[in-house]
Amino acid sequence: MASVNKVILVGNLGKDPDVRFTPNGKAVCKFPLATTDQWTNGDGKQERTEWHNIVVWGKVAENCGQYLAKGRQIYIEGSIRTRSYDDKDGNRRYVTEIIAQRVQFLGAKKDSAADQEPDTTLDDDSGTGPAGTDDTPF
Repeated sequence: MASVNKVILVGNLGKDPDVRFTPNGKAVCKFPLATTDQWTNGDGKQERTEWHNIVVWGKVAENCGQYLAKGRQIYIEGSIRTRSYDDKDGNRRYVTEIIAQRVQFLGAKKDSAADQEPDTTLDDDSGTGPAGTDDTPF
């Protein structure tokens, strides 16, 4: 039976993107993305913010690092991936990430450097990064 693992998010960057390169030279960019739900009930207006760990690979990662900054609104299409690692004390830890295949910059540009911003729809045509997580530099 077929299955689907697809995520679509629109939110704001929680901090500036962190771009690093794998030993074989492939760019990987990570940043937190906040999405907020709002609703009204008997107690008035309510709000809940969810934080998502976003990972972007390749040229799209380089562009995200160059043109995005904390607070910028973006659209993400990708898939959910959970991986595990051992922390410095030897404890097994799990992290759930959104592996972005498409990033679209939304909202206003923050500074003059953004005036040279490329086409804001960026698709990762190189896949979703290495099959394993051993190549991830952070």
